[in-house]
Amino acid sequence: MFTGKLGRFDRIAITQRPQRFTKYHKELFMEEDIIQSLDTLEAGGTILYPTDTIWGIGCDATNEDAVKKLYKIKRRENSQSLLILLDDPMKLGNYVKAVPDIAWEIINVTNKPLTLIYPEGINLAKNVLANDGSVGIRITNDEFCVRLIRRFHKPIVSTSANYSGQSPPANFSEIAEELVNKMDYVVKWRQKEKRKGSSSGIIKVGVNNEIEVIRE
Repeated sequence: MFTGKLGRFDRIAITQRPQRFTKYHKELFMEEDIIQSLDTLEAGGTILYPTDTIWGIGCDATNEDAVKKLYKIKRRENSQSLLILLDDPMKLGNYVKAVPDIAWEIINVTNKPLTLIYPEGINLAKNVLANDGSVGIRITNDEFCVRLIRRFHKPIVSTSANYSGQSPPANFSEIAEELVNKMDYVVKWRQKEKRKGSSSGIIKVGVNNEIEVIRE
């Protein structure tokens, strides 16, 4: 895995974008995007990035001002909630006061992207949480997202890359240019993919192991 700083010749290689990508070149492209994304997130900015479902708009999920900025870009009410991404289920305890047992059972058997809504989120920006204090969290297995979150050491917001009330884009080509131009950083990784993505399922879990399917 490439983890170091990019040298001058590496940056030239990225700029030239060879027709045939080797594994080394792909590592360089992803690393450049991760470095730029980290700088943006740490500065309280917003990023447009690919996930294990659809393209998302993200920011530091612990930074209230960054989240407020994201709501404004989305033209969405600040009173609504946002889901966040984590790279490892073992980190759930850092952001949920008490993870219901049923949540662990669901996580262990799920084989597709799934967002769980947990009661009483903690250590997060208040405007990420729903009015009842709950928070939606998805454990991502997307390579780019996992690397980014692991190195950021904090969860990131993931909301669909569309204005509030509009349909989410199935891939990068469907994202409104006006929205793209409002981002502090736009990830280049996977922009040319034609594969159609779809939103994750959503299940709400309660403190007494209740289950409510919000979206299949």
